[in-house]
Amino acid sequence: MNTPSRTALLFGFATIYLVWGSTYLAIRIVVETLPPFLMAGARFLVAGALIAGFIAFTRGFRAKPRQWRDNILIGAFLLLGGNGLVSWAEQKIPSGTAVLIVSIGPLFIVLLDWLVHAVAKDGQRGTRPNLLTFVGLALGFFGLALLLAPDLIKAGVGHLDGVRVLALIGASLFWGIGSLYTRYARDPAEPFTGAAIQMLGGGGWLLLVSLLTGEPARFDVATVGLRSLGAWAYLVVFGSLIGFTTFVWLMKHSTPSKVSTFAYVNPVVAVFLGWLVLHEPVNPRIFAAAAIIILNSAVGVEESVISGRWKWVFSRQRYDLFQLRRSCADPLVQPCITGA
Repeated sequence: MNTPSRTALLFGFATIYLVWGSTYLAIRIVVETLPPFLMAGARFLVAGALIAGFIAFTRGFRAKPRQWRDNILIGAFLLLGGNGLVSWAEQKIPSGTAVLIVSIGPLFIVLLDWLVHAVAKDGQRGTRPNLLTFVGLALGFFGLALLLAPDLIKAGVGHLDGVRVLALIGASLFWGIGSLYTRYARDPAEPFTGAAIQMLGGGGWLLLVSLLTGEPARFDVATVGLRSLGAWAYLVVFGSLIGFTTFVWLMKHSTPSKVSTFAYVNPVVAVFLGWLVLHEPVNPRIFAAAAIIILNSAVGVEESVISGRWKWVFSRQRYDLFQLRRSCADPLVQPCITGA
């Protein structure tokens, strides 16, 4: 696997931070007049078909049966269990509250990655978290609490639908499972091919649930607002075509715990979009919380970029050393030079 440049990694993280920070608000607008599972299913089927068509036209769409199976299952975890449950929950839960609840996602990913490390025992899969990992998690949660908790306390939480709160927590767990499946699948598909299959499969799962829950029978096209249609188109282009494919690519080139930092930055983006677009007020507390969250995530991303670079350097050195030893041991190869 080719190691991406530092610039490519930073651009990838910036994409999921900024783009996905805006999608919670877009989802909230879409579900005002569109059924959640039907909307999400159509969104991912359209995006998946566009990517698959582009790949087929430019270089041919190739995937093995195992890769189809793995990515259809990943689509079920990420897009039905993750995105679908968030869309359903946001019918009754404000987007700001929803993004706070799903910020538990990085904790699930760290713990699940630790479980993979303990079960696999092959040194290749999973990561054992260190103290800095948990410090980073604590800083992320502290920043989020500083950002959103005062307003939630003022408004009260008694109005929240308990079942939909559990759905949001479940969505975070399913997203964590799907993320690690993406990372550690054996014989993985090329990232953009995998993303296309995941969106096609996930869209199919979402439409199936839509049918089982009777959404099409209750859906009235005449009630759909232009605002919802515009937000749906935004989700197709920015949330799926750009954001989701970037996420799948990052999962192949960075660690799950680093990629999951988007869950901390997304609320900051949502708050500042509210200030920019809806002219909602900001105060020093919000700036302080944003600084903590962004600094914590930036340190994690930079560590991922640097560690990836040194991993490539050391692997290159090991390869060169192996070639040198092989040359010394092989009489058919020009004798090696020993000493300095």
